[in-house]
Amino acid sequence: MIDLRIQHHFANRAYAKQMHLPAGHVAHSHKHSFDHLSILALGRAQVAVDDDVHTYEAGACILIKANAVHEITALDDCIWFCIHATDITDPLVIDSTLIKVS
Repeated sequence: MIDLRIQHHFANRAYAKQMHLPAGHVAHSHKHSFDHLSILALGRAQVAVDDDVHTYEAGACILIKANAVHEITALDDCIWFCIHATDITDPLVIDSTLIKVS
């Protein structure tokens, strides 16, 4: 199992999940029942949303629409943020509440 060095950041109904994705790592397909933003802060990554695949470089802010199945492949070592609007502030339950495995 790879340590993604996950950090949880919370502020007034905003949640950012920070992950360090090593080159070659795939964050497997999943979806959310709401729109959210993802920010690629470091590196390059390929993002597949439904059947549409794009390559992004650091500095990209990506809108992921509700119920869109998406998967991230790190082309370089990456720092990736998933940004969600939520009242949940418990890191132990937030993933099981926000993520739906596709």
